[in-house]
This record gives sequence, C-alpha cells and structure tokens, in this order.
Amino acid sequence: MMDELIPEFKRDDKLNYLFVLKALNEIPFPIGRLLLADFLVGDRSNKSILKNSLDEKHNFGALKFLTKEEVLAMIDNLISNKLIDTSSAMFNKYVKVLEISEKGQEDLMNPRFAEKKFSNNYIEDETEITADDEILFREFDFFLNKYNPLQKKAIISRRKSVLCVAGAGSGKTTVLTKRVEFLTKFYGVDPRKILAVTFTRKARAEMKNRLNELGIDARVETFNSFCEKILLRNSGLIYNRPVRIASYHDKILAIIAALENYGIKMDVAIGKYFSEHQKKVRTPSQLQTIFMNDCFSVLDYFKLKGSKDFTNDFSGEEYSTAKMIRGIVEFLGKYMEMQGLRTYADQLNDAMNFFENHPEKIPVFEHVLVDEFQDVNFPQVRLIDLLKPANLFCVGDPRQSIFGWRGSDINYILNFKNKYKDVEIINLKKNYRSSKHIVDLMNHAISSMKLAKLESNFEGDKKLNLYKFDSDDAEFEFVTRKILSLGSYENIFVLARTNKQLDNLSKIFVKNRIPHILKSDDKPDVELKRGFVTLSTIHAIKGLESEIVFVVGCNLSNFPCKASEHPIMELVKMYEYDKDEEERRLFYVAISRAKNVLYLTYNKKQTYFINPEMRELMDERNF
Repeated sequence: MMDELIPEFKRDDKLNYLFVLKALNEIPFPIGRLLLADFLVGDRSNKSILKNSLDEKHNFGALKFLTKEEVLAMIDNLISNKLIDTSSAMFNKYVKVLEISEKGQEDLMNPRFAEKKFSNNYIEDETEITADDEILFREFDFFLNKYNPLQKKAIISRRKSVLCVAGAGSGKTTVLTKRVEFLTKFYGVDPRKILAVTFTRKARAEMKNRLNELGIDARVETFNSFCEKILLRNSGLIYNRPVRIASYHDKILAIIAALENYGIKMDVAIGKYFSEHQKKVRTPSQLQTIFMNDCFSVLDYFKLKGSKDFTNDFSGEEYSTAKMIRGIVEFLGKYMEMQGLRTYADQLNDAMNFFENHPEKIPVFEHVLVDEFQDVNFPQVRLIDLLKPANLFCVGDPRQSIFGWRGSDINYILNFKNKYKDVEIINLKKNYRSSKHIVDLMNHAISSMKLAKLESNFEGDKKLNLYKFDSDDAEFEFVTRKILSLGSYENIFVLARTNKQLDNLSKIFVKNRIPHILKSDDKPDVELKRGFVTLSTIHAIKGLESEIVFVVGCNLSNFPCKASEHPIMELVKMYEYDKDEEERRLFYVAISRAKNVLYLTYNKKQTYFINPEMRELMDERNF
C-alpha cells in the first residue's frame, strides 16, 4: 500500500551530461577521457580507479545504464561545446586531460545546455491523409498522379501556414515548384502575388527556369536579391547618396585602412589572430581572406545585435586579440558608411528598417514560399514576418541544418507551429535518391534526433564500405587508385570536412592526372563539370548528389571537427548552438549525397558518429 503512494522516479535523460561535469568536479586530479568514461560507467577493471579509490566517490557509476561508447560520445560532445576544457598532461604533452570549464561550472548551477539540443525539443507530428485529401487527390489525379500521398498533400494544402519537413532526396524542390503551378492554374492566384525565396543564386535560377517552362512568371528571389531590389527602387527614401554593395576589392581596401588606423601590419594581425596550427595549414592569402571575412562577420553581427564590448571577458593574449578585433570592426563601420558601401547583411537590415518606417511600401504577396527553411536566421525570418503573407509555405529539413556557425537557427522549425496560425506540418519521408542500404545507413546516422525514418524507393546492390588506413597518405592513395580503376570520372564526389584535406587530395590528383574541380568553403559556387571528379567540403556540396561518394577523414579529428577556422566565433560567442549535433548532421549530409556507392575512409580513431548499427551495415576492412 505504501509503495502505491510513492511516485515512480523517472530519470531525465536530457540531464545525464551533468553527471560528467559533476565527476570532473569531484575527482581531485586531472583525468583523461577514457578514465573518466570508466569512472562514470562504474568499471573497476581500470587499475587507476582502485589505485586512487575513485570507486568510493559519489558519482562513481553514475552513468552505468549507458555503454562506454555512449559516455565517450557525451564527453566529446561537452568538449566540442566548450563545457569541458582540454590541456596537455604535465608528464606527457601528447596526453590530453580534462577539466570542467567556466562555462561548464555555470551550467552546473543553471542547466541550459540540454535546451539547445534538437532531440530534446522537437516532437514530430504524424501527417494525416484525410478523407477530404483523398477526394482532392482523385479530383486532381491528372495533375498529381506522379506523386506520393504526402507530396500530393504538400502540393494542394489549403492551410494558411504549412511547414513541409522534407528529408534528403524527397523531392522538395519539385513539390515547391508544383505547388506554385497548382496555385496559379487551379486556384487562380496571380503569379505576381507569389514570392518564392531560395538561399542561393543557383537554386533561384533552377526554380525560375522550371516555372518559366510552365509559363508561370512568379517572382523567385534569394533573400538578398529581393532586398537589393527594394533598396534600389527606394534609394531616395533610404539613402541620401549613392550606395553600393562592397566588392571583394572594396573589403580588402577597408581592412588595410582599418589596420593602418589601428597601427598594426597585416602579418602581425594574422599572427595574433590565428593559432600556430591554423597558420601551418593555410597560405598567407587564405589567412588574409579568412581574417577579412571574420572581421566583416563581426561587423554585421554588431549591426544586428548592437555593438558590445566583449573584451572584458578575456585576459592576457586573448584580451589583446579581442581588443584588436573590436578596434578594427569599429573603424570598418565608420569607413563603410563614409565610402557609401554596404554588405549583404546591410541589405536585409536596411530593407527591414525601410519597411518598418514605411509600411505602406511593403509589397503585398498572397503566397510566400521559402526553401531551405532549416537555414534561416533572425533577419530573414523578421523579413518574412514584415511581409505578412496571407499564406506561408516553408520547406526544410532539420536533419540538414549545418550553418549554425553563421547564424542559422534550427529553432525556427521547432517553433513553427506555435508561432503561426492555421498550421499544418507535412513530413516527406520517401527518399528517391539513394538505395535502401544507404537510406538505412542515413537513418542510423541521425537516430539521436528522434525523427521519423526515411523510406527508400529502390533496393539497389549493397555497396557500403568502411576502410581504415595507417595514415593520411595511405588513405588518400587508396582513394586515388580506386578512382583510377573505375575507368570513368563521371558522377564521383570526394568529400572532406576541411579545406586542408581537399588541398592535399587535389595535389595527389594533379600528379595522377585525374581531372577534378575544387568546391571549398571559400569557393562554394564552383560549378560541377562533366567528366571531372568533384572534390568538395561537405558544406559546399549540400543539395547535390552523385552515384559514387567517398567521405575521407572519418576520424575523431574531423568529426566532430576540433579545429576552428574562425577564431572570432569563440571570442565573441556570436552564435550559441549545439556544435556536436551540427557536426553529426554534417556527417549525415555527406553520406546522403550518395545514390548507390559509398566509401567511408579514416585513419587513427574512427569517429563516434559511426555507431554500431551503422558498422553492421557496412563492409569493414583494415589496410
């Protein structure tokens, strides 16, 4: 009877990470990640635990309900998100020890880290095909018969606000274009009252061409092209003199002027800003470009959020670097205004300010459709809200949200049904791109996100390979020989996490006379070429697909990526997001590019993003 009165205790799995932080506080000496994992799972076979009486500590075995691999992944997640600091051990500089960071201590007092995790906040709605839907499907069968029921529902939905959660290869661009055709041909919507917004010029051109072939003159824009047209049309009301977008050359001149004003030379500034490792793997020209772009990123961020003195958060050399960046950025703001120059971020900000001051000038659209909604940031969403469309249709895939480092916020998908009225969530789950084997691998890769599994459209042969090598050289040599043996360079992607890996691969390909193009983070707009192998970073390849895909460097150094090419992101704390989750999604994007054949290669320690379920699906070999 008494037992019935005692409520059942339910552990909150979202807060399991706190045991890791508590353990670091409790253990009285620096500790490595393996020993920490053994401590948390309660493994007394580790001699250091008994030798130091760690099994008598309060948090010993606190995570015994998890596997050691799961705990190690949790530790790495906390390192990636700066709740745990790493440093070299006193007795061996090659051994890394862990300690709780200041950010970690703050989270122990006021747990907030779990709130950032997508999997802790998203509840997926099951899409219902209603009797009314079935009637419409039959009525418009001549128009919809090529599409699956969920695609049909997305094309014809009459709700005011629709979020189409479209998995990789599920035909989202086709659905979006077909919806515009449906609205104009069967609902009598004036094409001039439709605005479709994409993120890239290439996506805009593709959609515009598709609609033109259908004889539909709807307005298709990128966020920036839409704003630029507004600014040019109303320049007399917005600016008191000619203003133009700053070119690359303009930005270089601005940075040079800023450095002269601050009294420091470019090579000295770069020496202060980048770590020794970052300087080793980049040419002086590349470092200058990254430094310039980072300074302008901070300038745009301050314009959006308001300038702040972030130097007080630092001391020593970090304070000196932060002070330099602040001085440069403050000068850039004044210089750009004096020269009549604006950045792409200014386009959005100036357009929004104009709309807020002149609401009568806001163009009226009956339907606004937004592609790649998982990549939107605050000013872009603010712009959509200012347009106040009667109908809003957004397409996005939270599985492929990989741009948090530049301000994209996955929470706009999370909060969609709470923000808008008359909402319908439609899940496109059938993948038409990849074989069943690759789709199964994809589902396991992001199982922690707790989204519905994607379904495959065709079986295909099982061609999933996981290969381990002794070194980068051996790994890259294998990829080179394998490509040479294929006899054709059509439909081959070689994907890497970092630009450095691509540069090294490109040199080897040149020696072996393999024709290839390079799509890097610095040059994402390079077009694919027929008969050429495509070497690309994963960020730059998003949205594209190929028959054969190699993903190189699938180890702990690259996934999650330990190196930061943009130190200012850490200095200013510009964007707060779960870096480990985003890195996992980036790995998912890489493998989801493959249609039929996938090679994952690595040396050193395999990334924990490849979980046991994934390994069971792949053919493993050690070279």
